[in-house]
Amino acid sequence: MSKAVTGGCQCGAVRYSVAELHDNAHLCHCRMCQKAVGNLFAALIGASKSKVSWTRGEPSVFRSSEHVERGFCEKCGTPLFYNYLSSERINLTIGSLDHPERVKPKGHDGIEGRMPWFSELATLQDYGETEAGDSAEWAAAIKRTSRQHPDHDTEEWPPAAHQTESKP
Repeated sequence: MSKAVTGGCQCGAVRYSVAELHDNAHLCHCRMCQKAVGNLFAALIGASKSKVSWTRGEPSVFRSSEHVERGFCEKCGTPLFYNYLSSERINLTIGSLDHPERVKPKGHDGIEGRMPWFSELATLQDYGETEAGDSAEWAAAIKRTSRQHPDHDTEEWPPAAHQTESKP
């Protein structure tokens, strides 16, 4: 992939730009990746470390093994990367990209941890879109009060209105 891309965490405290992504998007099902992203698999895509720029804030890092560190936002917890320390490549979480729909995984890794029913996911019932039916009012309320950063770079974040709200 040759086009520059941007991404960041849910709250907007950490943002990045990548000059070029590799063509190795994949899903890792290993137990360590499951725990790191709090999900059934980690969706990852590689980039040369030298091509990644942190444009707002810096990620926090957890060294999950002797060879690997994982980056995340200290403020909201969004998983941002998997870094094999002896490699020149870093793997960014596809979900942290501003346009994850543009990156299609090509394979699976860590299949020893894959859920035995994973192949059945496409057969599950669709309950509809977030803003449809019984959940429309709930979704509208979430939109009105959302502190989620938009999927693009901003000059300033959070907006002044969010900065003045009191914490519980």
